[in-house]
Amino acid sequence: MDEVIIGIGINDNKKTWFPMDKRLEMIRGLFADEPRIRVEAYDCLTVDFAKEQNAGFIVRGIRTVHDFEYEETIADINRKLAGIETILLFTEPELTSISSTIVRELLQFGKDVTPFLPEGMKID
Repeated sequence: MDEVIIGIGINDNKKTWFPMDKRLEMIRGLFADEPRIRVEAYDCLTVDFAKEQNAGFIVRGIRTVHDFEYEETIADINRKLAGIETILLFTEPELTSISSTIVRELLQFGKDVTPFLPEGMKID
């Protein structure tokens, strides 16, 4: 493995709980001991970001059938636009109910979201 780039897209149509600099800091903190993992923000199409980074492929996570149908369509478009393949990874069944929307809602009501976050991630 040369390098894994975790790209965080800037999407003004999506509501986020934390500003981008905080999101980058939290995710970089999770991978601080992994020299071959880089975390970057981007404000273009994912496929364009992948091309800019000379990525060989894009890896996406799938939780539901709906996710699969959407990602399958996007993967086809990415292949046609840039010749970049997409690898789809299926979530473990016990994690399929976790989403950023659910975590944001729990935070809004003051609930502890630790069980729904990657191990070692702290929200302050």
